[in-house]
Amino acid sequence: MIRQHETLSGAHFAFTDRWGGVSAAPYERLNLGGAVGDDPESVRANRELAAKSLALDPARVVWMNQVHGRDVAVVEGPWTSEEIPAVDALVTVRRGLALAVLTADCVPVLLADPAAGIVAAAHAGRPGMVAGVVPAAVEAMIALGAEPSRITARTGPAVCGRCYEVPAAMRDEVAAAVPEAWSETSWSTPAVDVTAGVHAQLAALGVADRRQAEVCTLESDDHYSYRRDRTTGRLAGYVWLD
Repeated sequence: MIRQHETLSGAHFAFTDRWGGVSAAPYERLNLGGAVGDDPESVRANRELAAKSLALDPARVVWMNQVHGRDVAVVEGPWTSEEIPAVDALVTVRRGLALAVLTADCVPVLLADPAAGIVAAAHAGRPGMVAGVVPAAVEAMIALGAEPSRITARTGPAVCGRCYEVPAAMRDEVAAAVPEAWSETSWSTPAVDVTAGVHAQLAALGVADRRQAEVCTLESDDHYSYRRDRTTGRLAGYVWLD
């Protein structure tokens, strides 16, 4: 269920895999995405299971309606289903409030400055990376008092640059914005490495403490992959402060 869970100076970073939940195929089993066609009660049960496995109150986990943009919402507390904003990054100074990001090939980005008491979560797909959602999340943290040199960044399971095949023109467009995202598949066709691009953006902002999950979602049967399966569930990344 929880594939990775790291605690650092009171900041928690966690990423799920697809197992341990109640969803039926093709969403089996721990689908945490509420907009992919799965039974809503199964999603609710899965979100509760995942939160409780992290000793979190499910009602204190904050989600977003992700749209592949660069907008950031500052979170003061849980919101109702009608209040969930269409954004791709969340930031908060509220301890005990967990920020969640959903993915199934895109890069989940978790950020924390424990000294300042600030955390952020971002959804970085190819369009969001090009638009600058991760720099926008860091800028929002800085506006609240974070220092880039103190920020810890963790990126979770995502499709790797050796598997994310794209047309050559698209690769050129992405590389014009983020050169480090240029890649080639293992079968020698044009590709994009979103994780590499995100880490390059973080490095340029002065975020030195960075780690990435060594998991390619397209290659891993333990993770959901939209590119592989199309109709599938969603993984989640969680970040919060004690």
